[in-house]
Amino acid sequence: MDELSSFNRERWNGLARAGILYSRPKLDLDEASAREMVDEAGIMGDVRGKRVLVLAGGGGQQSAAIGLLGAKVTVMDLSDEQLANDKRAADHYGLSPVLLQGDMRDLSRFEEDAFDIVYQPFSINFVPDVRPVFAGVARVLKAGGIYHVQWHNPYTQTFNPDDYDPVRGYSSNSVYDDGEVDVVAIFGSDTWGVEGENGDKIEVPGPREFRHTMKTFINCLIEGGFEILAFDEHRTWDENPEPGTWEHFKAVSPPYLAFWTKRKCEGDS
Repeated sequence: MDELSSFNRERWNGLARAGILYSRPKLDLDEASAREMVDEAGIMGDVRGKRVLVLAGGGGQQSAAIGLLGAKVTVMDLSDEQLANDKRAADHYGLSPVLLQGDMRDLSRFEEDAFDIVYQPFSINFVPDVRPVFAGVARVLKAGGIYHVQWHNPYTQTFNPDDYDPVRGYSSNSVYDDGEVDVVAIFGSDTWGVEGENGDKIEVPGPREFRHTMKTFINCLIEGGFEILAFDEHRTWDENPEPGTWEHFKAVSPPYLAFWTKRKCEGDS
C-alpha cells in the first residue's frame, strides 16, 4: 500500500465513521428496489449465480442490492469501515459476500476471467490514473463480461457548487485538464460536509481526489478493450430546485457520469 492508499484509507474510514451518505447500508431493499438501484438501464440482466466484483464500492449498498438479485458477490474496498458496513448489510439480509480490503489499482489477488461483472460505483476519482484500474478489470473480467464504472463529471469539477450568482451562475474554480483537484486552493479546506441522519452537519477531512477528463476516460476504456454499451448521468429528481442548492447544481451540471461497457471477445471488431 503506497502513501496515497494509506492516506485515502484513513480519510474514508473517518468519513464512514461520521456516517456519510455513501457509507449507510441499504437495509430496506427488496428485489425490485435492488434492481432499480443498480441496473435501472437493464444492462446486467439476470445475475443469479454470476460472479460479481463490487470494486471500491464498500458501504453496504451496491453489494447488498446485487446480492439480493442472486449474484455471488465479492467486495474489494480500501476502507475497513466501509467493509464493516457491507458486513452489516450482509448479516441483515442473510447474504455471504466475500469482503476484501485492497487498492483498486492492484487486482493481482484475483485470477484471470474471475468475474462475470465488475461493478464500480463512484470511486475511480480517488486514484490519479485510470489505466491501471482498467487494465486490472480487463484481466479479471471474462470476455464478454460487463463493467459498470462511474466517475466525477470532469466539467462539473471545474465549478464551485457553493458559489452561485443569479446572473453569472456558478463560479469557475480551475482549468479543465487531468490531474489532482486542489481542494484547499479552491475551497479553502479539504473537509467534506457530512450531514448525519439527524440532520446535523459536521466537517470531516476528505480524501485526495483527481480529475479524469472525458477524452482520457473514454480513450482509456477503448484502449483497455472495452466496448461502450450505455451512458448515464446523475441528475436531480427535483422539478424546481432552489438556485444555489446542491440539487440545483446537479440540474445545471450532473456531477456523476457512468458507462456500461463490455469486455470485447477475441475477434470482435
